Amino acid sequence: MSEFEKKVIEYKERINNSKNSEEILSINSEIFGKNGIINYEFKKLGSLPHEEKKKFAANINKAKQELTDIFKAKSIQIQDKGIIEKVSKEKIDITLPEKDFKIGKIHPISQVIDEISCIFSEIGFSVEEGPDVENDYNNFTALNTPENHPAKDMHDTFYLDEDMKTLLRTHTSPVQVRTMMKGKPPFKIIAPGRTYRSDSDQTHTPMFHQLEGLHIDRNINMGHLKGCLNYFIKEFFEVDKIKMRFRPSHFPFTEPSAEVDIGYRLENNKIIIGEGDKWLEILGCGMVHPNVLKNCKVDPKKYQGFAFGIGIDRLAMLKYGIKDLRSFFDCDFRWLNHYGFDPLDVPTNYRGLSR
Repeated sequence: MSEFEKKVIEYKERINNSKNSEEILSINSEIFGKNGIINYEFKKLGSLPHEEKKKFAANINKAKQELTDIFKAKSIQIQDKGIIEKVSKEKIDITLPEKDFKIGKIHPISQVIDEISCIFSEIGFSVEEGPDVENDYNNFTALNTPENHPAKDMHDTFYLDEDMKTLLRTHTSPVQVRTMMKGKPPFKIIAPGRTYRSDSDQTHTPMFHQLEGLHIDRNINMGHLKGCLNYFIKEFFEVDKIKMRFRPSHFPFTEPSAEVDIGYRLENNKIIIGEGDKWLEILGCGMVHPNVLKNCKVDPKKYQGFAFGIGIDRLAMLKYGIKDLRSFFDCDFRWLNHYGFDPLDVPTNYRGLSR
């Protein structure tokens, strides 16, 4: 047995007996490093007779492959052992599944988006989408927002360039602009999606979900808007009657504009939606401003329509009794197992939307 073969056996034993990554890395350097035994042996090839070089090189390569395989296996073993020890020392990692976790759950936000889409599809609305990164024109200018409007302040808007021309959309209303710009009336769409504003507390997060509704056609009026929202609210909260009122408000992109409140009562510290002596703001809406139609190349003398904006996260909190908006984004499997939905139970109007 040659001296090299003896060293190979010795290094195999040292690798197998290694207890940590520092030790095995040190051995790796002794074997495969610039001054390691493998390079040292290959340097001998130049002084050997031609007929011996092939066999000598084959032995070195065989030993190199064997040491490499053992090294990889031992490295994985040490790495896995380190992870197990680290996890065992931690009290709890809420991002890991429970030990008895068997099937995933649908997040309440995804569930509510499916419920809303199901309701509006029954009355002829289609679903449109748009990019999260928008330009200033679609997000503000086309929607009749003045240059000095507070919504454009950097404290509220996440701008992505110094010129303040590219931003994370602050609402899903740019989708209505994109929809009208690429097509011809009539339009009847909803646009659910993520939106971003610089705000964070128990009822606000920097990223949240909103749904835009738009219906443009000939002879559309506030009566159509009220009927549409009355139908939606009753279907979503799964109640037979709903007490609803419109309060005058102001949005740059609608005229007239209104906030919609629904009646509710408290029963055993729970909000019961439908009727009652208390009022709860639920969404904003109005008739699309003629300037918005002009900016989107729609003739306001021939067409008019309504638009509404709904906070999806807020609706989920109201319907399913979730008290803190920030919980939606904590990635806590215990929370999701409690509030989540069966992935096979797809919302339908005829079977009922929720559990």
